[in-house]
Amino acid sequence: MTLTQQSTSSQDARSIPYPEPTFAGHIGKTFSESEPAYPERVGAPTGAPNILLILLDDIGFGQAGVSGGPVPTPHMAELAERSAQLTQFHTTWLCSPTRAALLTGRNHHRVGFGTIAEGSTGFPGYNCALPNTAATVAKVLTLNGYNTAWFGKNHNTPDWESSAAGPFDRWPTGMGFEYFYGFNGGETSQFEPQLYENITPIEAPDDPDYHLTEDLVNRAREWIGRQKSVAPDKPFFAYFASGAVHAPHHVPKSYRAKFAGQFDAGGMWCARRPSTARSSLGWFRRIPTSPSDPMASRRGRRCLLMRRRSTRRCKRSSPRTSPTPTTRSASC
Repeated sequence: MTLTQQSTSSQDARSIPYPEPTFAGHIGKTFSESEPAYPERVGAPTGAPNILLILLDDIGFGQAGVSGGPVPTPHMAELAERSAQLTQFHTTWLCSPTRAALLTGRNHHRVGFGTIAEGSTGFPGYNCALPNTAATVAKVLTLNGYNTAWFGKNHNTPDWESSAAGPFDRWPTGMGFEYFYGFNGGETSQFEPQLYENITPIEAPDDPDYHLTEDLVNRAREWIGRQKSVAPDKPFFAYFASGAVHAPHHVPKSYRAKFAGQFDAGGMWCARRPSTARSSLGWFRRIPTSPSDPMASRRGRRCLLMRRRSTRRCKRSSPRTSPTPTTRSASC
């Protein structure tokens, strides 16, 4: 009897997991009359891109220098100059829901994350338990020939399933990621984090200069380098979600010294708002929009209106002088 193996190119890419291919060899009456054939995995298309997805927690357009904010971000600015810049990403006002929508491509209520994992209610849309009917982008890419990894914050595992006892099907390694290095929950210490490698709890390095962000970057670089050294033509998908910017605000000493006094409360911070609003608005204006997009001009007017309102609120609520002489500035 001879059976023909189903070609991977004819697989229906809209349905995963793919069915097991039929046996492509031949089974005769004896071994010498038989021909073996191993099942083939679906491979990524030739030239498939490597993907690095970076999610920054609790940061807005008015903070980063790349979008007009007062915090210098030279590397992001350099990347933005030669990249597509999108301004209509839909955030959902909280950590877990935005991440669930980003990773699954679905409305956050459809995948159970109408709120953060710690605030689940046990009702549909709010139980914070990712259903097995919703695959993550990592699951899709893994089944299509990618290596996949998650570094940093995992806020999409139900709170009652996040201990070392599991179950682990809703941990990153159960949601389609082949490797995970990071922490569970909304936040952790940046100096002494509660870390996991895959599903195993591990201790952070005993280093007085340790900081979680640098550790995550180093781990990601090591993983990418190792993956490319073994299979240089195989694409990767790396999801990097740092714990920085989100509370607790554990800033390394070198950065605290560098920005000392620049963001003190009161007059100095308030004085920055008008210039930040103008810079942010200028950044939005630089991004080309389609002439056929009826919302383009309306978005620009809305951005300007929101910034004017923010400035007026600042004038009403801020003190005339800053708390200390070293940060004294004109009233805004």
